[in-house]
Amino acid sequence: QVQLVESGGGLVRPGGSLRLSCAASRSIFSIHAMGWYRQAPGKERELVARINTGGSTPNYADSVKGRFTISRDNVKNTVYLQMNSLKPEDTAVYYCNVFGLAVGAAGYRDIWGQGTPVTVSA
Repeated sequence: QVQLVESGGGLVRPGGSLRLSCAASRSIFSIHAMGWYRQAPGKERELVARINTGGSTPNYADSVKGRFTISRDNVKNTVYLQMNSLKPEDTAVYYCNVFGLAVGAAGYRDIWGQGTPVTVSA
């Protein structure tokens, strides 16, 4: 079952913008936190941005601070990542992550999307 669906990735020129969206399936009925991670070829997956459902201050990687903005709609179980002033080093597969409860699960767990590629190139 597909529980997280990402969209919005693609090819963009340096300095451009993209907005990523991640919609959680209704099978995930309780969400504690939502976030975005990315993984470039040959590198480990890293946290890009994270936000708690309770409304804590979002956390950003230093490399994206001031350029990316994470937001979420708790009613729609959707998280967004607005990416501005994109750089070639932002090129990676971006993964949505939800820490939440899914139908049939014993407790909260990390749930991952399939990833959406972002390529920043002139």
